[in-house]
Amino acid sequence: MPVVHVRPDQGVPRGARGREAVAGARARARQGRRGNRNKAKEEKQVKVPKLPNVTSLEDFELGRILGTGSFGRVLHCKHKATGMHVAIKILSKAQILKTKQVNHIIAEKDILKSVQNPFVVNLLAYFMDELSLYLVMEFIVGGEFFTHLRLCGRFPEETARFYSAQIVLAFEYLHSMNVVYRDLKPENLLIDGDGNVKITDFGFAKVIESRTYTLCGTPDYLAPEIILNKGHGKPVDWWALGVLIFEMLSGFPPFYDDDPMGTYQKILHGKIDFPSHFSRSARDLVKKLLQADLTKRYGNLRSGAKDIKSHPWFAGLDWNALQRKVIAAPIKPPVTGTGDTSQYDDYSDVGPLVHDFDLTEEDQQNFKPFGL
Repeated sequence: MPVVHVRPDQGVPRGARGREAVAGARARARQGRRGNRNKAKEEKQVKVPKLPNVTSLEDFELGRILGTGSFGRVLHCKHKATGMHVAIKILSKAQILKTKQVNHIIAEKDILKSVQNPFVVNLLAYFMDELSLYLVMEFIVGGEFFTHLRLCGRFPEETARFYSAQIVLAFEYLHSMNVVYRDLKPENLLIDGDGNVKITDFGFAKVIESRTYTLCGTPDYLAPEIILNKGHGKPVDWWALGVLIFEMLSGFPPFYDDDPMGTYQKILHGKIDFPSHFSRSARDLVKKLLQADLTKRYGNLRSGAKDIKSHPWFAGLDWNALQRKVIAAPIKPPVTGTGDTSQYDDYSDVGPLVHDFDLTEEDQQNFKPFGL
């Protein structure tokens, strides 16, 4: 059984029995890491303001830490010239080199630069200095999707259906550009001020026209073809959607185990034990997404995402209205304004970002593609 490589700032394998144990494992992990014309027309409506002439942190008023990992921090900041609230992802060059994540970081920047979608956290600017890389992103005021799910325990079907549908639209868009996300999980989703979902953290995303063999991701969400090292592509995102739908409706993932190897074995075995409250249509869609046979997995058939969108579980949903974000979201974060950081955890006890060593000129050349 191959070992799946997980970035140091990713969640640890989840697998203790019961939704409380799953939530506890996640919390501990977080402490540790402290295309058709109509579619094209709709996508053009997504206008994301860019920040001109941003070259250093001096262009911003620095605020509190929103998140932290082993080689990065995310800060809430305010752009001095425009007053715009943003989130700046700060990454240590030394830590990136040490963990051999250069290609992932460069790919993340390039992909975010190329995409604009209402359900993706959009890139506003980027720059670097001698020590760090900086990604200036939209500030998403509603906080982490995982936090809202943890507080609820599990979502009603209407709530899970709403957020699943928004992710379907995001993946349909990304796949039209041959971008495979590869890291869907509640921890990588945010909620905006109106309650709509935003996908964040594109560190594992990759442009894949056919298949790739990189072993990466979060164990609970890995598709069988990744575990078996058979080569994978876009279908892994639809598998992960099936896992997420199950987790939203139950409070825990379908293949949880106390040990990651046990999780992999359950994924390969493919048996899904549905809680009794799952509706018939929800069970059917999850089964069609968690299908090991790629010739049968929904999202990977001839009609692509249309098979998912036309499934009975989504019956009656106005997909065009959802794309325009005119359907009221089931979760409304209690925020007071565009700069409210109350929905994020307190990281005030986190120390400054550590740079393990001084970079040589040769080291700095690795980050040349990050230049403006």
